[in-house]
Amino acid sequence: MATRDRLRERAQPYLRPGENIEQVFQAQSGPSPYFFLLTWLTLFWHKFYIVAVTDQSIVMVRTGHFVNTKPKGDDPVEARLPRRTRIGPVSGLWASTSNLGPKRLWIHRYFHKDVDAADAALDQPDGPLA
Repeated sequence: MATRDRLRERAQPYLRPGENIEQVFQAQSGPSPYFFLLTWLTLFWHKFYIVAVTDQSIVMVRTGHFVNTKPKGDDPVEARLPRRTRIGPVSGLWASTSNLGPKRLWIHRYFHKDVDAADAALDQPDGPLA
């Protein structure tokens, strides 16, 4: 199963009835992922998330450190943001964004096209919440 399909499947139970996932990606908070090159101990300062962009909102689901595609805890929903929230712009190997709540999140280049697609939908006249 592809990564995005797995993320989509595992985030679905935490959405409201009738919400449809448009984009899904992983993100992490904490110090810059580049510090991992200096020491693996930075792993313990990071928190990992599945970010599901739906037609109604943006939902951040907390995941585990070692299996960061599985939601962690009884209520793993960290935040629910309005759909009109712009996530990007993103660029580089690890893009940072502060638009998804009070924490700075880091998004790997693998998921940049998902972030760009979510933001592009906001610019469409018939896009979310139009």
